[in-house]
Amino acid sequence: MTATTIAHDEVDEARSKDVHGTKLDGRVAFVTGGTRGIGAAISKSLVSQGATVAAGYGRNAEHAQKFLAELSSASDGAEVSVHQGDVASADDCQRTIREVIELHGRLDILINNAGITIDKTVAKMTEDEWNKVIGVNLSGAFFLAQAALAHMLERGSGRIVMVSSVIGETGAVGQANYAASKAGLFGLTKTLAREACFQMGRSGKLAEDGIGVTVNAITPGYVATEMVAAIPEKVLDRIKDSIPMRRLAQPWEVARVVHFLAADASGYITGQVWGVNGGLDM
Repeated sequence: MTATTIAHDEVDEARSKDVHGTKLDGRVAFVTGGTRGIGAAISKSLVSQGATVAAGYGRNAEHAQKFLAELSSASDGAEVSVHQGDVASADDCQRTIREVIELHGRLDILINNAGITIDKTVAKMTEDEWNKVIGVNLSGAFFLAQAALAHMLERGSGRIVMVSSVIGETGAVGQANYAASKAGLFGLTKTLAREACFQMGRSGKLAEDGIGVTVNAITPGYVATEMVAAIPEKVLDRIKDSIPMRRLAQPWEVARVVHFLAADASGYITGQVWGVNGGLDM
């Protein structure tokens, strides 16, 4: 596992739909799968609000370094970093959380965004294909949250946001493993949220004006990312026709919900599932 840090003073306003703000000043965030697609948009959105951002990635170190340079140009002087690890490995999950804390001094926000798909019908899906998707999308989220939560409860504040999917709510042909993993995040979110409140109360850290430790989930629908760009145009048109708003989400639209939930002012929101799907599931 490796980490690289870089800091810059330049702000590239044109790269983000977010208005730069200060709601996350002084906060440290770790975004898994944070160098591509929705994760990259989340990393940029958190940086735009003043957070120090650590972005996790799996294998492509060259792309991660390019993204690091891009993120640093939008950081307004905040330190940013990238961290390599296998989300399907409990050891890597725990080690990466420790790495972020050691590098940046604390961890205030964990965004469990990393996910994979291996699409097959139930009849054709192998045991390995089932286990790989569950391992990354659900087990990885648990082990990352477990490590982060211990740190947050000790400090008395923190935010965890699970990036689930509308498919976890609706199901989809050929996506039994993916749908199950994303639906599993709902139960994990609500249980962690309850346990966080219980542990905070037991230690006397719940307060009228406290920031608290919250755990929430979001369910993006179809988002205009590299993955969706590979879908044939006719298929994409059918997908758009099934969405009441008749369009795909832009990554930054999902990211802004995340930075809202990550803010100190969202301390009375916990154990909730937020849909960002254009009305696909109501």
